Amino acid sequence: MAFSDSRRPHYLPPGSTSVKIVVLGAFGVGKTTLVEAVSEILPLRTEERLTRAGQMVDDLPTAAKTTTTVAMDFGRRTLAGGIVVYMFGAPGQPRFADMIRSLLNGALGGIVLVDTRHVDACYESIGLLEEAGLPYVIAINDFPQAPVYPEPVLRDALSLPDDRPLIRIDARARESAKLSLIALVKDVLSPKEIQVR
Repeated sequence: MAFSDSRRPHYLPPGSTSVKIVVLGAFGVGKTTLVEAVSEILPLRTEERLTRAGQMVDDLPTAAKTTTTVAMDFGRRTLAGGIVVYMFGAPGQPRFADMIRSLLNGALGGIVLVDTRHVDACYESIGLLEEAGLPYVIAINDFPQAPVYPEPVLRDALSLPDDRPLIRIDARARESAKLSLIALVKDVLSPKEIQVR
């Protein structure tokens, strides 16, 4: 089997701990980009071209967006301590809420990507995670020319409790995007769990 990039399949280390996380956020916020950037295996993508029918239903964030996730994205990343993170990127349109609820089953938690040009667009994603009783991390995806707000302003706009991590990332850059996975795993698992598993 040939791979189009430098990623190659490899077996998981013995004694590794597997966790499932879901990457959520509004339409066009960078979920597919994050999964693709972080995954150590060739990610599964279910993107299709936008159609006129979809454009009448979905609120497009930009005219430059030509594809959309129609089911989910899937990737895998092994972190230090043998923690294997299975990432499920959810579609961003509100009409997929029932499918997103299904993706949340069995998840450790979620990463909510936020574009500061449209902060209110992430409310539904946060609501789905809170409805499911799952912890989450807010990851501000720093788009070029997007406004930069201080953390207290963002926390206030998102009604974000102090115990929820809020970080800034570039979803295109592997090391930066990986910080969102690390923040969620550190928030949910104790250091003892991370070392033992």
